[in-house]
Amino acid sequence: MLTSTQIALQQIGAFCAIGFAALGSTYGCGVAAASAIGAWKKCYLQGKMAPFQLSILAGVAMSQTIYGLILMLIINGKTSDPTCWPTCLAIGLFAGILLGISSVFQGRAAAGACDAFAETGQGFVNYLIALGVIETIAIFVMAFAILLLGSVGVAPEVVVGG
Repeated sequence: MLTSTQIALQQIGAFCAIGFAALGSTYGCGVAAASAIGAWKKCYLQGKMAPFQLSILAGVAMSQTIYGLILMLIINGKTSDPTCWPTCLAIGLFAGILLGISSVFQGRAAAGACDAFAETGQGFVNYLIALGVIETIAIFVMAFAILLLGSVGVAPEVVVGG
């Protein structure tokens, strides 16, 4: 296989890391923002103060895009060894998808948090803790992907003699 093709496949893996993460973040933030807007409308109709904290909840799911960016940069830094493209492609693809799924579910949970907080005005820290549990899964994915990428392109020790 041509070196240029190997590098291209590796860079596709790099972009998958951020691309799928951003896709999930877009959906998650969109769902949470729609809920925040609906909750603000309810507050305005009831003559209640519209809580600013809903803006925070609406944006919680975007952090996975940053994790995808970090992985993209690390994978792209592996181009000095184009033979590792299968591993880089697989890690970028699967990590990006997992980060995106995390964002989707975090956004859905944030939507519920927006509705609950606007209605009760209570529990904001509890909602952030619950969203942090989902965030932790994304951090695990990124950390484990970085660990795997750390071993990519490193030649194993060869023991000569017995």
